[in-house]
Amino acid sequence: MQALFEVILPVFLVIGFGYLAAWRKWISENAIDGVMHFAQNFAVPTLLFTGIAGIDLGETFHPPLLLSFYAGAFSGGLFAFLGARYVFKRTATDSIAIGFVGLFSNGVLLGVPITERAFGTDALAWNFAIISLHAPILYAVGITLMEVVRSTGQGLSALSLIRQITTSVLRNPLILGITAGWFVNVTDTSLPTTVWDAVHMMNSAAIPAALFGLGGVLRRYRPEGDMRMIVWAITASLIVHPLVTFSLAKWVFALDTNAMRSATVMAAMAPGVNAYLFASMYGVAKRVAASAVLLGTAMAMVTGWFWLSVLP
Repeated sequence: MQALFEVILPVFLVIGFGYLAAWRKWISENAIDGVMHFAQNFAVPTLLFTGIAGIDLGETFHPPLLLSFYAGAFSGGLFAFLGARYVFKRTATDSIAIGFVGLFSNGVLLGVPITERAFGTDALAWNFAIISLHAPILYAVGITLMEVVRSTGQGLSALSLIRQITTSVLRNPLILGITAGWFVNVTDTSLPTTVWDAVHMMNSAAIPAALFGLGGVLRRYRPEGDMRMIVWAITASLIVHPLVTFSLAKWVFALDTNAMRSATVMAAMAPGVNAYLFASMYGVAKRVAASAVLLGTAMAMVTGWFWLSVLP
């Protein structure tokens, strides 16, 4: 119970404050959009840049860690996709978007602050190792599958399809921040102290702004559509993903405690707003994705507490 009040509740109070401010019209929708635009396109990319530029690749870029997390992610995505396609008889494009809900956990806006509050700043190195591949891999897979399905019968060449997929992935500011962090880390580039000071100032605003903006954005969503489909997608995200990740981390790869904590907490987070943005980008399954993000974020307060109580 202590973890619920001291670790998880403060994070969700900031989200709730953003939700309340939007609901009571204390802040306009345009202002919320501005906060989210700042957070997602500027502050959070600099946070990812800093984290990835500073991690020890030899220690934290650990294949068993990544296998544990991403096996869980793809298990959740496959569970959501198969349910949508063959249990609920959704179209192929709808099913891919719903699969993305089970695939893309909110590791940046929820996983990072909860891990930091629970286990300290030093524990974040493992989170950043996971995040360094998170958006590039999952967006690449989701966009590739969607573009392949949508291009069927359109006569697009393989080269055109690859160019279309690459352009869509590389336009994402989070991926640009991650790429810059990789470049600085691998090349051991030294940046002036004044630059780092400016980056750290941006970093200090990233999580509070993102959480507040997330609350404001969630206010727009309504739990609509097929509730059974929504519950299925949330189950993929909040149960299948962390269960597979924790099982592999503990009993197959026997990861050390710090790595197992980060992998499991990141896996246990609710579907990210990116799941809705992905569905919106293609105009499919938007109600299911939006409802899953809203309800999943609320439920993550309880499931996150459960996983923190299970972890050593």
